[in-house]
Amino acid sequence: MRSGIANALVLFLFGTFLVSFVSGISGSGGRPADHVMVTVNEEGRRVDVSIDGKPFTSYIWPTTLKKPVLYPIRTAEGTIITRGYPLEQRPGERVDHPHHAGLWFNYENVNGIDFWNNSDAIKPENAAKMGTIVHRKIISPKSGAEQGELDVEMEWVTFEQRVLLKEHTHFVFRGGADFRSIDRITTLTALDDKVDFKDEKDGLLGLRVVRALEIPSDTPEVYTDASGRPTTVAKLDNTGVNGTYLTSEGKRGNAAWGTRGRWCNLSGLIGREPVTITIFDHPANPGFPTYWHARGYGLFAANPLGEKIFSNGKEELNLALAPHASVTFRYRVLVRSEIATAEASEAAYKEFVAAYQ
Repeated sequence: MRSGIANALVLFLFGTFLVSFVSGISGSGGRPADHVMVTVNEEGRRVDVSIDGKPFTSYIWPTTLKKPVLYPIRTAEGTIITRGYPLEQRPGERVDHPHHAGLWFNYENVNGIDFWNNSDAIKPENAAKMGTIVHRKIISPKSGAEQGELDVEMEWVTFEQRVLLKEHTHFVFRGGADFRSIDRITTLTALDDKVDFKDEKDGLLGLRVVRALEIPSDTPEVYTDASGRPTTVAKLDNTGVNGTYLTSEGKRGNAAWGTRGRWCNLSGLIGREPVTITIFDHPANPGFPTYWHARGYGLFAANPLGEKIFSNGKEELNLALAPHASVTFRYRVLVRSEIATAEASEAAYKEFVAAYQ
């Protein structure tokens, strides 16, 4: 009898230990505590993000770029959605706009300084007009069962090394069997001087995608920035190129450019994988709903600060920060392994808005 009681007690204690152990290594929903891993490598100038052991993206600040970026970005199946150039060469990709790298955040006119177009390709005589966003500090990396988080500090610096803005950005990384997502919450704070963001075309949250997600084009194009600098985007082989845009207001393809919307999809096949990248704007952002600076050649950007340009002068924003004042921008980039419908994107938009009331 005593032996039976002792055996039952041992089994009970073992069961209790097992439940406790599993709970300790798992998060809610049964996910492991390291479902989303955020790994800092200061020496390598990068922070790597993985989901269930699979690489998702990296926050990097290489000396060859004029701002920190997220690069590369992958789908849940591991397919890369970001163009390789200028960080790596891939056959068949465009090699225009060397300042388009990964996913980034900057602007063309900050007190007259161009942060958007800066790169190592800028001629020496134009360097003084350019600004650099400098990574300063990793504040808090967090891995987790539901999401990973990363808080960083940057400074927006002129050619003369004068700091115009301090930036605090909070990233949230999530993923599941068929999606990946990035939330970027960026707060810009002026220092001792007023900071003006004059309405311009090039800004604010930018993503440069792989060749397959471009819109097929039969002719070369020439694009110019606010200073009149031209860039020719050549006609290439359109094999496998099948991307198209869809905005919350129903604008499709090239018609999405220069129009407003709460969200915008870029959908297509990368090889055999159906992919939709959606950028969501937030009602609390300046200039909501944003204008879409969404080009057929693979630039996918949300620019809420370019009202005068995109409205042909009918509207004007000219955002300004008084000394020591701040402004916050909230965005989500959702990468789904499907050709997403407008209805699904609208539902996902509502979830994003609810997350940051």
